[in-house]
Amino acid sequence: MIKLCYNTKVVISKKGEFMSLLNVVNVSHHFGGREILKNANFRLLKGEHVGIVGANGEGKSTFINIILGKELPSEGKIEWAKHLDIGYLDQYSTLTKGKTIREFLKEAFNHMFEMEEQIVKNYEEMANCSDERMQELLDDIGEMQSMLESSGFYMIDAKIDEVANGLGLNFIGLDKDVSELSGGERAKVLLTKVLLQNPGILILDEPTNYLDENHINWLRNYLINFENAFILVSHDISFLNSVINVVYHIDNAVLTRYTGNYEQFVAAYEMKKRQNDMAYEAQQREIKQMEYFIARNKARVATRGMANSRQKKLDKMERLDKGRVHIKPTFLFKEGRPSGKVLFRAENLVLGYDKAITKPFNIEITKGEHLVIKGINGVGKSTLIKTLLGIIKPYQGQVEMSSTITLGYFEQEVEGNRNTPRDEIWDSFPTLNQGEVHAALAACGLTHEQIGSQIITLSGKKEKKVRLCKLTIGEYNCLVLDEPTNHLDVLAKESLQEAIKNYKGTILLVCHEADFYENVASRIINLEDYAL
Repeated sequence: MIKLCYNTKVVISKKGEFMSLLNVVNVSHHFGGREILKNANFRLLKGEHVGIVGANGEGKSTFINIILGKELPSEGKIEWAKHLDIGYLDQYSTLTKGKTIREFLKEAFNHMFEMEEQIVKNYEEMANCSDERMQELLDDIGEMQSMLESSGFYMIDAKIDEVANGLGLNFIGLDKDVSELSGGERAKVLLTKVLLQNPGILILDEPTNYLDENHINWLRNYLINFENAFILVSHDISFLNSVINVVYHIDNAVLTRYTGNYEQFVAAYEMKKRQNDMAYEAQQREIKQMEYFIARNKARVATRGMANSRQKKLDKMERLDKGRVHIKPTFLFKEGRPSGKVLFRAENLVLGYDKAITKPFNIEITKGEHLVIKGINGVGKSTLIKTLLGIIKPYQGQVEMSSTITLGYFEQEVEGNRNTPRDEIWDSFPTLNQGEVHAALAACGLTHEQIGSQIITLSGKKEKKVRLCKLTIGEYNCLVLDEPTNHLDVLAKESLQEAIKNYKGTILLVCHEADFYENVASRIINLEDYAL
């Protein structure tokens, strides 16, 4: 649970001042000379399930930071109702070494443990107090015990197991030290803790990253039945559409509210956009006609008055803006020299590290296949890829990789890269000139400023686009893509899906988004079929 820091720009409302849990009033925000939000107004009512949507870079994360008090708006104010507990999925929370996952998750109930300690202190005080004070202590104990019982305090371990299993932590093991977790495992642990807190308001930024289909479905059902309010940012449109009933859209610094799910928002937005485009075109025609009339008549004495009148009208006219067209990233995978017929063959393969995690199975991947590997987290999808590529040894069995393969590999997690995107591309492709490097990165959705920034400082979306850019420059006959859609926005996913469809080489794809992989797969393997 988080505590907000309030200041002159962020204030708590007085009792009865408004009905909503959160009011954002005329908030504007600028960064680096760019307008991120312009006179934004937002309200969150009890029980509303809100999705924040908008193109990549439009300011969704900035908006979340502003309402949480992590960034100050340039203008306007944030009003929270009093006595709210807010659960925020903060990917940068500190995990203390030496603490197990279960111990960390129990911290979600710290307020209950503190209440239990107070009950013990009350009993201790009762040993030596007046009758009047004893009655007060007994009343307090009864009230606190009632609160603990109604909150399920005496079933905490069962509740932890329920949510942890729903999000796949049972495959990791709740006795594992939190300092030993991968990035994906860490994200799931933090999400589990936030849900266990059962806050009055839940704020989630890309919660489905690192979750497989089963766990996404579990989270979907959880949020559908969540009685309190939540604010959700997600690029998983199917997931987003199924859990929200209000949309706030950020476009060109303007925040607009729509009632309904994502599909209903898209229909309303497209209609509004068509109307705006028609109004803009009509105004442009009117402006041209007036300018033509003024130019023809301002020099003639007889018509000068009418020309001046038109000029005044033109000067006072409120010009409509043409809607900004968001540039879609372009991914295009080049084909390398032809490969042999069979690229990978494994016989009696058992996956594992210290112990086996699958039964023996055989697999053969042939030229031109677009093979999707699916399954719940922990079943060994990434392990299978690394075993086929020879990065790790099979627990048992034999693996053969064709010598004719030219490989492009997109790894699920790459941490701590301090190169700039420019240097990252140059290091891999030193024959390119600066213009070619910049053009390649720009095509994949990076701005001039981001091209010169350290990759470690970029968002997950941008970091992935840099690595995808490398795959578009090289020439490969086989692409291995391990969860490439994590963090990508809708336009980037559409472009990536199109690039995979058009690629004539062989693809091994690990992906948890059925809407993405079902349209590109020639064959699907569910690794759960071979799990122990």
